[in-house]
Amino acid sequence: MRAILDYCSGRSRRTMPAGALVIHEGGKTGHLFVLVEGRVEVVKGDSVVAVITEPGAVFGEMSLLLDQPHTATVRAASDSVIVEIDDAASFLRDQPEVALLIGRLMAQRLHVATTYLADLMHQYAGHGSHLSMVGELLQNMINLPPSQVSPGSDRQSDPRM
Repeated sequence: MRAILDYCSGRSRRTMPAGALVIHEGGKTGHLFVLVEGRVEVVKGDSVVAVITEPGAVFGEMSLLLDQPHTATVRAASDSVIVEIDDAASFLRDQPEVALLIGRLMAQRLHVATTYLADLMHQYAGHGSHLSMVGELLQNMINLPPSQVSPGSDRQSDPRM
């Protein structure tokens, strides 16, 4: 993802002290964020679900591309430097190479998730447990029209399923 830093040259950089919130779960900014240096944590509810340390890593892209509120909080885990791209939709239209890099990143994440879920399906097939329903749930999610994408959680289930 370091290649994205080339497209950020000349943009203002913000220094975020450790503990500062960059994105608040449930907020909607329309901004794209790029890590220049430091470490940020992605927090969903009370759980840290990812730690980002790679310069050029982006966050806020899911909210931007789905035109939905942010699905997680991002906070600086150490003193960090970020680039905040205010009009991110225009930025991606003007920089299709960055949009392609983000698309590849998201495809990679989806590949990892579906590979893991397929492994779960294989392990629990025929066991009669709730995990044996993974295949059916995946099929239902895959066939949803794009405008209806709205992931649930253990605290808030998806009403369509």
